[in-house]
Amino acid sequence: MTEHDLEIQTSGVALEGNLLLPKAPAGIVVFAHGSGSSRFSLRNRRVAHHLAEKGLATLLFDLLTPEESLIDERTRALRFDIALIGARMSGAVEWVAAAPESRGLGIGLFGASTGAAAALIAAADRPARVRAVVSRGGRPDLAGEALPRVRAPTLLLVGGDDTQVIRLNEQAMARLCCPRELLIVPGATHLFEEPGTLERVEAHAARWFLDHLGGEPS
Repeated sequence: MTEHDLEIQTSGVALEGNLLLPKAPAGIVVFAHGSGSSRFSLRNRRVAHHLAEKGLATLLFDLLTPEESLIDERTRALRFDIALIGARMSGAVEWVAAAPESRGLGIGLFGASTGAAAALIAAADRPARVRAVVSRGGRPDLAGEALPRVRAPTLLLVGGDDTQVIRLNEQAMARLCCPRELLIVPGATHLFEEPGTLERVEAHAARWFLDHLGGEPS
């Protein structure tokens, strides 16, 4: 397995990324982190390494530029600008489809928190590219009018003790028209910090992506 730091061109900006590339990958999973996080998210990096060990390439990248990531009155709203990060996620999908390292690979998207909305917007905007979506503790409801346009099989993973987010995921699931599954992880709170809960996320995500990235988009 090789690891590369790279720069992604999307929506007119350059964003820093990290690519894990196993030999003969079965597909590639692009990560969208939640507001206030970055490509260095420990939880997402752990999931990415698990997927790479299962034979899937993974790409973690920053949804905001270094200047936009500074916490001040001017930039704070960008962290919750779902349209902006959704557009950048869509652009990242196109970048992955064209890059020499990943060209020809089936593309999956993994979104956490608000990043789940960005992933679903990208899936709706790029139905011919995106073959599967997984949300971890996500806010898919924030994808709004994009939800009925998603065609990629979508797995929503929510902690059993994250009751408000369960309700929001149930509402989003009712608006999805694609193959979909809502899976509750018992004993987990929003960040899946409890022993054994993130391992369940890893296992379910690997199953979903390996099942769906090999064929044609749904």
